[in-house]
Amino acid sequence: MFSIFKKDIFSFFNSLVGYLTIGLFLFVTGLFLWVFPETSVLSYGYATLDGFFALAPYIFLFIIPAITMRSIASERAEGTYELLITKPINFIQLITAKYLSCLTIIVLSILPTLIYYISIYSLGAPTGNIDTGAVIGSYIGLVLLGAAFASIGVFASTISPNVIVAYLFSTFLSFSFYAGFDFLAGVFTADTLSDVLAFLGIHSHYESVSRGVLDARDFCYFLGVILFFLSLTYLFFERDRHHIKGAGKLVLYILLFIIVINYLAANIFFRIDFTSEKRYTLSEVSKSVLNVLEEDLHVVVFLNGDLPPGFKRLQSGTKDLLSDLKAYAGGRIRYTFINPTEGDVHEQEQYMDALAKRGIEPTKLSVKTEEGLTQKMIYPVAVLMYGEEELPINLLQNNRFLNPEEVLNNSVQNLEYTFINGIKKITSGGRPIIAFTEGHGELNDLEAYDAMHSLGYSYQAGRLNLDSISFETLKEIRVIVVAKPQTPFTEYQKFKLDYFVQHGGKVLWALNQVQGELDSMRKSGDQIIVASNLNLDDMLFKYGVRLNYNLLADLNCAQIPLNVGNVGQASQLQLVPWIFYPIFIPKSDHPIVKNIDGIKGEFVGTIDTLAVKNIEKEILLSSSTFNKVSNVPVLISLDMVSSAPKPEEFKAQAQTVAVALEGSFPSIFKNRPLPAGIPDTLSTNPAKPSLRNKMVVFADGNMLKNEVNKSENAPYNLGWDRATQQQYGNKTLLLNTIDYLCDESGIISLRNKEVKLRLLDKMSIKTDKLLWQFINVCLPPLALILFGIMQQLVRKRKFSKQ
Repeated sequence: MFSIFKKDIFSFFNSLVGYLTIGLFLFVTGLFLWVFPETSVLSYGYATLDGFFALAPYIFLFIIPAITMRSIASERAEGTYELLITKPINFIQLITAKYLSCLTIIVLSILPTLIYYISIYSLGAPTGNIDTGAVIGSYIGLVLLGAAFASIGVFASTISPNVIVAYLFSTFLSFSFYAGFDFLAGVFTADTLSDVLAFLGIHSHYESVSRGVLDARDFCYFLGVILFFLSLTYLFFERDRHHIKGAGKLVLYILLFIIVINYLAANIFFRIDFTSEKRYTLSEVSKSVLNVLEEDLHVVVFLNGDLPPGFKRLQSGTKDLLSDLKAYAGGRIRYTFINPTEGDVHEQEQYMDALAKRGIEPTKLSVKTEEGLTQKMIYPVAVLMYGEEELPINLLQNNRFLNPEEVLNNSVQNLEYTFINGIKKITSGGRPIIAFTEGHGELNDLEAYDAMHSLGYSYQAGRLNLDSISFETLKEIRVIVVAKPQTPFTEYQKFKLDYFVQHGGKVLWALNQVQGELDSMRKSGDQIIVASNLNLDDMLFKYGVRLNYNLLADLNCAQIPLNVGNVGQASQLQLVPWIFYPIFIPKSDHPIVKNIDGIKGEFVGTIDTLAVKNIEKEILLSSSTFNKVSNVPVLISLDMVSSAPKPEEFKAQAQTVAVALEGSFPSIFKNRPLPAGIPDTLSTNPAKPSLRNKMVVFADGNMLKNEVNKSENAPYNLGWDRATQQQYGNKTLLLNTIDYLCDESGIISLRNKEVKLRLLDKMSIKTDKLLWQFINVCLPPLALILFGIMQQLVRKRKFSKQ
């Protein structure tokens, strides 16, 4: 057996065809991976070999049949077959030797491609910034694919003594198993039949392993393919000896074994995630959400078509995650990718209108092409459909203060949270109630429109009157939002809020302790900023925070349009920095604010945190260190923009403006007389002695206020600055805050998942591009030629001695 194995390997490398086959594989792979701009890893910009592992199967379809076509067909053609079967080995050993020799040649062919890994390792920014574990897992997938194609090739070589026929038949069978079943799966609309056909194809299994994840189901599938074709090879051998009956039984036993191991693998879920961040390993929280799916969840992703490299990575990450979610959900998740910008103009308009009705707007990009910059519309959005419910989710986490690569990387690492949070909302049945208080001069319906409208996709958002609501109805509310009140709360109303907190209700306090409005200043030119009396200080003090009666000015601020003169009869407007509209850059790792865009505030105060037993505090937002705090009352004027701020006056430690509180909140009415109108039967004690609760405090209610087009009386999106045409992260802040307050299962913690950004060194690529292309395109074939020369010299020397 070993002598046949060794003979086949040496005969392959003793022929020119062998070297041409491997050399062609290495040269073509090098060109596609390092030279052609559409597939070049240098153009892609990320330190990954994903392009190589995506390309290799299609080259294998032609290269591996060339390796395997002579394994048995040449023995028949050259008349050595009869001599071969007379050797003192059985057919199983003979087939095994032939198969292993082909597999060894395939592995030896792959080895020179390790230079690609070394090159990417060297080009990483910084050096070594490549996921070695993922590369190892992907090479395992490539070897398994080669092993499957080799078994098909050995079988094809037994069909005909003509090596050309064996080559063509092997190529046809390999292509059919790799792509044919996937094509049929797309043709049939029946979900079960489509799943079965996709499972029978090699493509989906290789795609899963090539990410760097070895799943028991994929491994057993490849093992099954190998055993199936090798058993067919054995059947054809025995046919020549007219022992077909005994061989048929063995084949049936092997088929039964294949079915059993694949069934066990499907039901005993096991996988090894080779990636360094374990990015393809779902959290226990995610698994528990998927376990409650009672019917199929359909996901439509609109991120498809000709995409820039960063968005291709987001698309690939989305596809990988959905594949994992489907696996853990037992196949109850169906997903499809659609390009809404393909088709004629009429079809595109229909798609865009349908998406706009669901609140889905495109992301407009400037893409560099050979003709220059072109505008491209991309929809990084998915829509979840479960029963009669439908929920759009945004896959892109915008942040103007990060470069595009970091934004897309944050979006990739946030995918699990985005989908699991959406699945939880759409499958949980009744939507939690979010109530905005009214009756104290809070944001009106127009100013709070987008806040309530955005929450309406996942929650029931409405108004709450603390005077009229009953205590029983109060218990049905999940979160109360106090958004920029301007008049005091009565003790009766405070008692209801306290009662709500003591019974597990969550509160988002968005309060301005000072009164300031830019519209009022435009009329008079200046304004005295005075304190607001909300009568909430004692409550907040008891909960561990104090909202100060001061006004924050920050050099990191938004701009406002100001009339700086007239040209004819028209006003001349100019954008000027307004230090009382600070922009807060989130730096905390808390899941509410992690990786979100800057937050715009208006006439913001500051917060002090106090030491209160059993209450934990975490700062969410802070000012920059270039700030100045003024105690009220204070006079401010629009004329202040005409003089540059003095830097020495704007040097201070960062000021806290938003904080999250978690713990056991004490009642402010404990050991105090109950307010008039409160029944004596109501207790001020918590519903449970050790009840843990959450609340969030903003020192600015304007963070939840959307701007309004006064001429049309129409609201803008929350966080949209119409003057500068910029979208800030205020809406994301609100949605994350409500998700955090409503989350009892720990889903919000998924926002802490980290995926390291792995980029190539652009400067090295720019200066040494030709060198790296030469190394990776020419060096592997040159190494093969050198190996061939040395092998021939050794062979010549050996036979000259004999």
